[in-house]
Amino acid sequence: MIAAEETALLLLAAGRSRRFQGETSKLDAPFGDLPLGLHVARALDPVPFRARLAVVRTAALDYFPLGFEIIENRDPVGDMASSIRLGVQRAREHAASAVLIALADMPRITAAHVRRLLEAAEGSVAIVASTDGETPPRPPAVFGREMFDQLLSLRGDQGARDLIRAGRHVTTAPSDLIDVDTHADLAAFQRRFYNNGAEENR
Repeated sequence: MIAAEETALLLLAAGRSRRFQGETSKLDAPFGDLPLGLHVARALDPVPFRARLAVVRTAALDYFPLGFEIIENRDPVGDMASSIRLGVQRAREHAASAVLIALADMPRITAAHVRRLLEAAEGSVAIVASTDGETPPRPPAVFGREMFDQLLSLRGDQGARDLIRAGRHVTTAPSDLIDVDTHADLAAFQRRFYNNGAEENR
């Protein structure tokens, strides 16, 4: 087990939302009672992380009141792994024993699932990611500090995909791992999880 108090939360929120057509970033779009990009930050508020780091392209969403340190990534498109590198470097400066990488476009992540990931992480070489048992593993994912150099060496648009596939995987409900890419996704999930403003039980 890796304690939350020794772990830095790294929230990736710097994407340009290319598949989400229109002038508005998908993270700013309403989802239930919050902008889409704030759901995971709010859900993980009870977890006592050593540090909370949000890598953003612009400051449209205000993560600061939720206890986040803001890291600006001015060019996430040419090298998507750059957001990971920026966040992991800052986590190292916080002397974190691990980093938990989460994506801001996954609004159904729960604190309970994140705690299970941390409980499954063993030692400084740990890699523990999420799965629904059917689709390939994905974030949120925990990386022990001895994996930081590999994360810092990532380049291009693959992110930590290969590392995640090689790690340990913790299963959760498929509904916990949805991500929003398009307006159609947003509309479908809105209908599925919210009914006249009332959230489906999680």
